Amino acid sequence: MTNNAVHPDQYLIEGLANNDSVIIRSIYKKFVPKVVSYIRNNSGDEDQAQDVVQEIMILLFNQAKAGKLALTCPFDAYFFLLCKRKWLNELKKSSNKGVTIPDDFISVNEPTAEMVSQTEVFEEKQQLFDAMFQRLGEKCQEVLKWSFTLKSMEEVAEKLNVTYGYVRKKKSLCTGQLTQWIQEHSSFKSLKK
Repeated sequence: MTNNAVHPDQYLIEGLANNDSVIIRSIYKKFVPKVVSYIRNNSGDEDQAQDVVQEIMILLFNQAKAGKLALTCPFDAYFFLLCKRKWLNELKKSSNKGVTIPDDFISVNEPTAEMVSQTEVFEEKQQLFDAMFQRLGEKCQEVLKWSFTLKSMEEVAEKLNVTYGYVRKKKSLCTGQLTQWIQEHSSFKSLKK
């Protein structure tokens, strides 16, 4: 990035990470109408626009919670570009609808484009993790989900009504299997960067 300074709009990202309802309402009020207008003018409708916004909000929430999002550009430009690219990808999938993109709708600067790229890679990593996680057995999923949620393995053992030793061993085996599947997946090398 050419400019690594955190943008003043970072408070919006922190608000998302903290699930701050005032910040979330503010984002919907200030930034969503522009996205809805863009999608409606490009072969979409209100429901499709809201779906795109919801997916991007979830993605931003997950990225903010993971501590992987330091805003280096205005939130408006970043959010709009993410939504726009998501919508264009949806159109590309259906490929029977026309796309009109006014060049002056948003000015894309380098930090914004790089942040969007990083967010897209984060989303791909999340999708790979989710897909491989679903391949695990029910017990593995349960042990790992609780270990992500609870503070200690003792609490996980208590919650699952098993011994501490069992939970530690099971978590280790499940994490090992999950890691192996992720590393063996064809998209892993490209996402590793």
